[in-house]
Amino acid sequence: MIQIEDLSKTFHTAAGDFTALSDVNLTVNDGEIFGIIGLSGAGKSTLVRCINYLEVPTGGRVVIDGDELGKLSKKELLIKRRGIGMIFQGFNLLEQRTVLKNVCFPLEIAKMPKSDAVKRARELLALVGLADKENSYPSQLSGGQKQRVAIARALAAETKYLLCDEATSALDPDTTRSILELLKKVNRELGVTIIVITHEMKVIESICDRAAVIDGGHIAELAPVSELFASPKSDIAKKLILPSLNTADEIKGSRVIRITFDGENSFKPTVANLILTCQAPLNILKADTEDIGGVACGHIILGLPDDKAVADRVIRYLEDNNIKYSYSESEVDKNV
Repeated sequence: MIQIEDLSKTFHTAAGDFTALSDVNLTVNDGEIFGIIGLSGAGKSTLVRCINYLEVPTGGRVVIDGDELGKLSKKELLIKRRGIGMIFQGFNLLEQRTVLKNVCFPLEIAKMPKSDAVKRARELLALVGLADKENSYPSQLSGGQKQRVAIARALAAETKYLLCDEATSALDPDTTRSILELLKKVNRELGVTIIVITHEMKVIESICDRAAVIDGGHIAELAPVSELFASPKSDIAKKLILPSLNTADEIKGSRVIRITFDGENSFKPTVANLILTCQAPLNILKADTEDIGGVACGHIILGLPDDKAVADRVIRYLEDNNIKYSYSESEVDKNV
């Protein structure tokens, strides 16, 4: 388990002090895939580097499996870090080493016998789907293959925690999906706890169990991913999750209603049932929904007819069926 308590980090620069993190509190449970999302400059990368003490926090504590990193000796900290792998956007492979030797590198530092190191490296290359590339050099690999090598290398020293700092940002969508599937496989088969740092909601949606939204060095919101998508509470979470979807009161039109999906079965025809039962001609003005683990999360904004009796009938249906909604009335704008 990783516990982060009252963490802060201030950088002292020629232009003055800059506080990158302030009063951050998080717990990452063993075996979960935990996401940290925010815009550029929010403090994501600083936070992940504080977790393994590549950046020493200005204040607060980082406790991993009961050990407070700030109280460890230099030697103890180095040993602790062996169980914390890290991958980056830029892969950071050693260009003069083959794929096999790249994966062996952390094992050489740990002074593992060469035969054991080669055996371990080959097992990991098989896991990441690159058993046939052990004699290739990084320059001969695609971006996705390089990231697979980086993952294998990060797992080499019996890693318990894997920190991923924008690990898919440099990859195309198809390659990103394959890398995320690989990370889920690593989590499932090896039991590795994974922390994913990203600015992309698609990454959080695809892979994470829970996520924290960071803004200006503070944790703005923390929730299970399905809950975060269904009902973002902070302004920054709404901006990240619904970048193109206005709230109901921001859309001009009469009797505008926003339906929130927060766990309904994805195959349940909620809007169709609403229209058929209420005999109401509804317009879908905007929609942003996702299928997360077989359930629907997100929002649909509907324009109700001008007939108040029909609108009231729709609202009664939503209330009787415990469907979450918000409702507003404004001047009609036929251009919506």
